[in-house]
Amino acid sequence: MFEHILVPLDGSPLAECVLPHTVAIAQAFGSQVTLLQALERGPGADRARSVDPLGWHLRRVETEAYLDGLAARLRKLGVSTQSRLLEGQAAEQVIEFARQRQHGVGLIILSSHGRSGLSEWNISSVGQKIILRAHVPVMIVRAYEPCAGNVGSLRYGRLLVPLDGSQRAECVLPLATALARFHGSQLLLAHLVCRPEIPRRVPLTQEETELVSELTERNRLVASSYLEQIRSQLSVDVESRLLVSDDIAATLHDLVEQEDVTLVVLGAHGYSGKTKWPYGSVALSFIVYGTTPLLIVQDLCQEEVERTRAEVAA
Repeated sequence: MFEHILVPLDGSPLAECVLPHTVAIAQAFGSQVTLLQALERGPGADRARSVDPLGWHLRRVETEAYLDGLAARLRKLGVSTQSRLLEGQAAEQVIEFARQRQHGVGLIILSSHGRSGLSEWNISSVGQKIILRAHVPVMIVRAYEPCAGNVGSLRYGRLLVPLDGSQRAECVLPLATALARFHGSQLLLAHLVCRPEIPRRVPLTQEETELVSELTERNRLVASSYLEQIRSQLSVDVESRLLVSDDIAATLHDLVEQEDVTLVVLGAHGYSGKTKWPYGSVALSFIVYGTTPLLIVQDLCQEEVERTRAEVAA
């Protein structure tokens, strides 16, 4: 399913928080792993100034040794691993590598923070660029929540899979089922029924309130039948949660904390998703505000996503 996993690194311990997850995913799918680091000038460097050849050569040698050492550690755990050292801006190099079809990158696993350190932002600027522009499935590991134990000991306990009744959202089920089977995990299927809105400057009438309640109950019954049908098709340990909410994203975030979820697996879009943006509102909310490891399956290729005005201008 993920034949080739790309793992961007920058030499920092924070970025290395992805390694246990890389092993956990690669072992589950028998994936080939590429550890990639882009060698660039330090922040604030004068681009017009020539680079010291000796210093640059030493940096290359040190970085190659670093990547080779990590690759050897992963190979000892049975993960087929290679390393690549590129030159240039980190985000651009990772995106370009992932987009080249000959590399066949099926998943990027990246840390929320790296060499620049932890910040008040939930994800670094480099990570944001990669997530928004790579157009392949992405796994985000929160660097401020390090994994316990050694690199090869990670096991996922509970996987949350939000579903909205659409086939687009269901595209993650084969992946989530395979992970759950390999790790002995439990799948937690979640479906949220959103109460219909009737915008008014004054309180709703009794008739309008009854109409909202009737529609909500009708949708809840349909959703209950839908979840039961999905559960019957899966051959792993499955539980489901059917909730009524006025704010789908916020309720899902609460559910992650209440149910002790160790990994969130969701599609980039649901039934309301458009091709204007690479991610729908729920996926984007988890990217920006999520606190647990997040695996997003991208259902649109680069050619299907509408180019932004900034991209066109550039």
